[in-house]
Amino acid sequence: MSKTTVRDVSTGPTERERAVAPRTVGGSRAFALLLVITGAAGVLAAWVITLDKFKILEGKVSGKTVVPSCNLNPIISCGNIMESKQAGVFGFPNPMLGLVCYGIVICVGMSLLVGARFPRWYWLTLNAGTLFGVGFCTWLQFQSLYRINALCLWCALAWLATIVMFWYVTSFNIRNDFLPAPRPLKNFLSEFTWVLPVTHSGIIVMLILTRWGSQLWA
Repeated sequence: MSKTTVRDVSTGPTERERAVAPRTVGGSRAFALLLVITGAAGVLAAWVITLDKFKILEGKVSGKTVVPSCNLNPIISCGNIMESKQAGVFGFPNPMLGLVCYGIVICVGMSLLVGARFPRWYWLTLNAGTLFGVGFCTWLQFQSLYRINALCLWCALAWLATIVMFWYVTSFNIRNDFLPAPRPLKNFLSEFTWVLPVTHSGIIVMLILTRWGSQLWA
């Protein structure tokens, strides 16, 4: 009578598999909350602009003139922005893109809050998305200041949210070696990441004041 020895085979990863597995990184609670807050601010701005856009379109159908609540004067005029061709550069209202993209950022932030960890490609994809966002916002800022000649406060909120999330996501990737950078830059970002979005936003404020000055409050 023969005996058959059954060995216990673990279904978990071996040491070698763990060694070659891609490194995954989670974010701090503060970073996660920053993504949630900036994403929520972007969603709020996109949602309000979308609703006002629908009201304007409904007004046109019924022969009425609808003035958005954020129309404060000839310069601070969301209506002028919404009526411009730049407001639908992709063939649909820009805020609809914001509703999707800012919603994704909120999901990432919420995932980090519950302990999620992501590989390098995920963080770089998020970084690429925020880079597209800040680049698109920069184009919209130029159009607003020098082509449309009007400023939308809800748009400005979306710009600010995008700027903050871009710089903090970029800083996160550099500090975690997902983006190559010299050691002095990493040390700087470890303490002073806030300087970058503050400087970026300050430049935009200065451009707005230089462009319109006291006309903003007329």
